[in-house]
Amino acid sequence: MSETLQLARQLISRRSLTPADDGCLGIIGARLAPLGFSLEKMRCGEVDNLWARRGNAGPLVCFAGHTDVVPTGPLDKWGSDPFTPTVRDGMLYGRGAADMKGSLAAFVTAIEKFVAAHPQQRGSIALLLTSDEEGVAVDGTVRVVDALRERNELIDYCIVGEPTSETRTGDIIKNGRRGSLSGTLTVKGIQGHIAYPHLVKNPIHLAAPAIAELAATVWDNGNEYFPPTSWQVSNIHGGTGAANVVPGTVEIMFNFRFSTASTVDSLKSKVRAILDRHGLEYELCWELSGNPYLTPHGNLVDVVSAAIREVTGVTTELSTGGGTSDGRFIAGICPQVIELGPLNATIHKINECVAVADLDALSDIYYLTLRKLLTE
Repeated sequence: MSETLQLARQLISRRSLTPADDGCLGIIGARLAPLGFSLEKMRCGEVDNLWARRGNAGPLVCFAGHTDVVPTGPLDKWGSDPFTPTVRDGMLYGRGAADMKGSLAAFVTAIEKFVAAHPQQRGSIALLLTSDEEGVAVDGTVRVVDALRERNELIDYCIVGEPTSETRTGDIIKNGRRGSLSGTLTVKGIQGHIAYPHLVKNPIHLAAPAIAELAATVWDNGNEYFPPTSWQVSNIHGGTGAANVVPGTVEIMFNFRFSTASTVDSLKSKVRAILDRHGLEYELCWELSGNPYLTPHGNLVDVVSAAIREVTGVTTELSTGGGTSDGRFIAGICPQVIELGPLNATIHKINECVAVADLDALSDIYYLTLRKLLTE
């Protein structure tokens, strides 16, 4: 049993349902302390965070990830207990195996191998870990980033261990993510009896043409790395529950997944222009979950791609697809952020699993990345 597999099993056995850490950071910290890492625990509310750093000089290479996992779903649907890590047919089963305790284990064993081989390396190595990624993500990575920014402790390169691979380990690197901007639109009308339409103003009818225009609008054309910005309605709430009452308001919730070809201000401005053009009386509240970020070809992308090719023979592809990740916070203090982890086919699913061989390959890729960035 490899060191990476053993550590992954230890971490999976902890019931770290968001926002609980359940001792995962303690397990990792116990491995890092003998290597010369300083361990800075940052507890925020119910969330446990860890900033661990070895060295004070630049460049600073950071591995980032989360110890928390999503709920298991029906236990009787699992082939084995989701918190009893089990190997079957070369696969390690358990909640968090792919998202992302396997990556955390690979981080640690890669660092252990690197420090053993290069005890006097130039630069620094860090880990930024949280138990608040799968949930609301307000007391996790973003809090650590704020603390680092306040003391001007910036990161040069960051690898987030999110499960990015699709068919083979390393076939996909996420070199950016779209931003996420949500809105809650309340369109006002006049409530009344449905049989007296001349005495009411139906806000659903009033809003419908504007919704159609918003859905048909081309917000941007994307760019080399990003697809065009997408606008989607997620919820519509209107009505009193009675069949003979026209509602006084309708609430429409929507979301932009937007590229670097648009800005928050440009999207807000376009939405308001459309609503105003339709003469609506409305209220509009916004919530920004994260701006888009992008790491183009350069040191980190090229080094990680070379490490993947050397370990697996795979020629990696760059992608900015999918949802958001904690990379959106780290990008504020780090110019080069990428995501690389195991296959994502089973994440958040029943019988989540990762190939045992992929854990060792991932550790080797992380190790080579450190060597190329800090010794060559």
